[in-house]
This record gives sequence, C-alpha cells and structure tokens, in this order.
Amino acid sequence: MVRQARRWGVTCWKLGPWLEGECRDPQPDVLGSHLGNTRPVKIDAALVARLVQAQFPQWSSLPITAAEPNGWDNRTFRLGTDLLVRLPSAQSYAAQVRKEQRWLPMLAPQLPLPIPVPVAMGEPAEGYPWNWSVYRWLDGVPASGAAIGDLRDFAETLAGFLMGLQRIDATDGPRPGPHNFFRGGPLDTYDAEIREAIATVRKLINAERATEVWEAGLSTTWARPPVWVHGDVAAGNLRFGMAGWLR
Repeated sequence: MVRQARRWGVTCWKLGPWLEGECRDPQPDVLGSHLGNTRPVKIDAALVARLVQAQFPQWSSLPITAAEPNGWDNRTFRLGTDLLVRLPSAQSYAAQVRKEQRWLPMLAPQLPLPIPVPVAMGEPAEGYPWNWSVYRWLDGVPASGAAIGDLRDFAETLAGFLMGLQRIDATDGPRPGPHNFFRGGPLDTYDAEIREAIATVRKLINAERATEVWEAGLSTTWARPPVWVHGDVAAGNLRFGMAGWLR
C-alpha cells in the first residue's frame, strides 16, 4: 500500500486491525447524518443478534455484549467468548470491511504479534446498509489503560512489529485513498487542514515552529518501493495481553 495498513496490526480494534480501543463516541450506538448518512441507524446488540441469526445461525445462541471501550469508525460486540462482530459506523468506513477481509489473513501469519483475523463477512440486512465482519477475539486491554512495567520492552516489541509489517511484500496491497483517508499518501492531502489547525491553536503553541516542521515534511517524497504501514499507532489501538505482552 503502500504506505498504509489502516490501523492493522497490533490494534485494539481500532483492530481492529482493530480491536477497538479507538476514539469514543458519546452516542456509540447511533449512525447519524453528522457522518454523512441520510438517516440514523441504531447499532446495538439487538441489531447484531438479528444479523447473526439470519446470516450465521450456527452462532445465534452465543451471548452478545458491546465491547468496552468501543470505537468510532466501527462498533464492536463480543459474540460469545471467542468471537466478535464489527460493524462500520458510517459509509466512509464501509470500504474497510472488504479490505480487511482480503488482507488480514495474508498479513497475520507473517507478523511477530497476533492480529484479529476475520472468520466471516456479513451482508447488509435488517436496516443496516453495509457489509460487516466476524473476527476472532483477542484477550487483553488497550495499552492506554494497561499497567506496563517495562516501557523499553514495550517500545522494542512495538518497533519489531512495525518493522515486520514493513518487511511484508506490499506489491499488490491497497494504495492510499478514501478507504483509509489517504494515510500513507502524500502529506499535502492534509495541508489545508494542518495549517488551519495550527492557526486555531496558535496562542497555545509555537505556530511558526510548527509550520516549519510541517513544511519540512511536505518537502519530502517517498522514493522507495511501497511498504505496509500501520495507519494509527496510538496507545488506544494497541492491545496489551493479560500476561504482559503486546498484541
């Protein structure tokens, strides 16, 4: 890609490539027009139960509970103890489903840490308008809330994961685009937005220095073969295993 992997990797969903420890939504069960939808769609355990019952009846007897913390791009529900259901929360995130279904099974066995792997893809139904996924559940907690005893080891483990990701052949991987908000693409995609942000907080930061740093970045060009990159390496998107390892 290809400089991207859309939060794929050690994610806490937000990996999913989640598992989702991503940004929290004050109304995590409603898709609304603020995300470009024409009508609100309620995403809750009842909807998930109907979808699973209709499309994957072999799992219909499993209990369904909302994952905590949940995400912004996707809503995540535990399905029994070993599975989870992940549903995009808006049209702008829907293209990620087929991408993750295609690429995560390929990436997983080549990485030094476990990542969620899809086991099924659901179809639009029951008033829910997009494809959705069933994944294997990975135990652990978001690194943002974990008691990490050895930060050096944590950092080295994460670096090893990211380096391993970049070593995987990216020849046919997805290029940056709307599906991942152009992560891994040219920085000038966000030039106007960054300059506006700097202007907004100019009284709080050294705006001149921030602009210099940004413009230095704009002057660079990736001239090497494409590589996979993790698009959102944030503490909330890294899962820390209960036994003390990064996942």
